[in-house]
Amino acid sequence: MAHYRVSESKREQFRRYLEKAGVLESLTNVLVALYEETEKPNNALDFIKHQLGVGPEAEDAESLRLELNTLQQKYDQLMEENKELRSRVRYYPHTLFTADLTQTVIMCALCLCEVQLLQYEPAQGGGTE
Repeated sequence: MAHYRVSESKREQFRRYLEKAGVLESLTNVLVALYEETEKPNNALDFIKHQLGVGPEAEDAESLRLELNTLQQKYDQLMEENKELRSRVRYYPHTLFTADLTQTVIMCALCLCEVQLLQYEPAQGGGTE
């Protein structure tokens, strides 16, 4: 019998904890909202998550996924363009260009102007090469 009382005591403490933290009220409100829906959602768990504000909405997540894909393609395109331009700079004779490819500026001997090199550095851990 003593074991039963200890278990009940722990349950009661946990129930008070949930009540004090507002968990019971929030869950009750969400379940009431689900009950009062005239057209029940196909996925009750998604409804509950949405009501509790867990995670982004599916539309937002899809929009962000598309934007990420677009930006990744643009990044890959720019990296390829940068690679091509750097190989062109290396191709020209040193009399035409004075270039130190560790620097971001090269000097063109023909027009006596500085040309700014674009530098694209892949993000740490997220870039594809």
